[in-house]
Amino acid sequence: MQETYLVELKNITKRFPGVTANDKVNFNVRKGEIHVLLGENGSGKSTLMSILSGLYRPDEGEIIVRGIKMVFRSPRNAISAGIGMVHQHFKLIDSFSVAENVILGDDRTAPVLNIKDVENNLAQLSARYGLDINPSSMVWQLSVGEKQRVEIVKMLYRGSQVLILDEPTAVLTPQEADKLFRNLREMAGTGRGIVVITHKLNEVMEIADRVTVLRRGKAVATLERGQFNRTDLAWLMVGQDVVLQNKKKSPPGQRKVLELKGVGCLNDLGRNCLQDVSFTVHQGEIFGIAGVAGNGQRELAEVIAGLRRATEGSIIVNGTDITGFSPRRVIDHGVALVPEDRLGTGLIPNMGAVDNLVLKDYRRREMSRGPFLNRRKAYEKVKQLVNRFEIKLSSLDAPVKLMSGGNLQRLLLAREITSNPKLLIAVYPVRGLDIKATEAVHNLLLEQRERGMAILLISEDLEEIFKLSDRIGVLCGGRITGIIPSEMTDIEEIGLLMMGGTGEMVL
Repeated sequence: MQETYLVELKNITKRFPGVTANDKVNFNVRKGEIHVLLGENGSGKSTLMSILSGLYRPDEGEIIVRGIKMVFRSPRNAISAGIGMVHQHFKLIDSFSVAENVILGDDRTAPVLNIKDVENNLAQLSARYGLDINPSSMVWQLSVGEKQRVEIVKMLYRGSQVLILDEPTAVLTPQEADKLFRNLREMAGTGRGIVVITHKLNEVMEIADRVTVLRRGKAVATLERGQFNRTDLAWLMVGQDVVLQNKKKSPPGQRKVLELKGVGCLNDLGRNCLQDVSFTVHQGEIFGIAGVAGNGQRELAEVIAGLRRATEGSIIVNGTDITGFSPRRVIDHGVALVPEDRLGTGLIPNMGAVDNLVLKDYRRREMSRGPFLNRRKAYEKVKQLVNRFEIKLSSLDAPVKLMSGGNLQRLLLAREITSNPKLLIAVYPVRGLDIKATEAVHNLLLEQRERGMAILLISEDLEEIFKLSDRIGVLCGGRITGIIPSEMTDIEEIGLLMMGGTGEMVL
């Protein structure tokens, strides 16, 4: 007897101008399973799930829900068919309560609303699956993990039998991620099908009943639990062997390149976001900053780079107090920044690679011809950088916004590294990148470490932090809650510090 799936995608093909995003992809979800979807950036994962959730319509192929062929013309159709998606960036309104967000847009909501009945129903539903939420809380009062649980409850409230989660642990502490996995297992135990999109191989090994790997728009493998390991999955994703472990060859030096003493600053709303932050980064050291998003990481990078004014304390680079210096003077003192928003802050989207790569050099005599830029020398330098850093682009003058995320990050790193800084601040340097691009960026950072550069690495990915860092500082609520050598701690301890515990301080 043929198995009936909760959802089955048959020979799905989706084309965009110049690219086939999905090429005859087959994918299905069974009752009671967690099915993980893996693949590089551009492999077609998001497109496939957008088709399943009603955002796109396929050019070819069929969507079959519990044995019945369906045509989804909008996400509303997919939700009515029992398919819900929790996006990586939550779709919640901060000024509404949890209950108001859940019923927003729900066709079943009565014309005369009894919000207390809704809150009672939500409380029972969340308790059944261990999803601790207060239905009367305002969304702006919630932590990131709580907001994610609201999104999940919203889909359950609407009767979703297939739940799709896009990079669900990207903004969670290890403890919150463990709780999420228990919740997902609980939901799968009631007969629901769970689809998880993730880049993290350790999560696949932990939660997947099955895993489907996409590469260049094609499904190259669907494997049952017990049939795969980390190395196999990495090879399937990229089509070649990938080294998943980097080695640090030499210990850090003794010279202090960066020293923060009691630094504080305000956020964009004028509230304290950093308080009494103190640590040092030495020559040839990668100092990792771990923390859940929104605990002052961006502001920390900006205050060191001169983009945000410090309200207290001092910032010392190579023995010079640079507190209050302009960004240009900070750059001149050997500080380079790779910001989290690579297109919005790091690069100029509508300009080409040449203009973006000489943004720091155009004032130098060798790059100028009187008051004008020497375009010939600029092109020569950029061609060398493109070859050295293996940047793939269609044209040196094409707008950089057309480049992939991995190549954008290489372009940004190429500019900052070749400015010969003493201190490199890298904020979420591999966010959104696939495994091959991630390894390339990690290798670039380790190369600079070996050459004596001090690197301040800010990341939400604890695997990345442990892999690269010599010491780890944990930022929670704008304060450093612990600084520990990476070989003397583990992910659980760092996770506790991320939630506000205190640990050993080694400045």
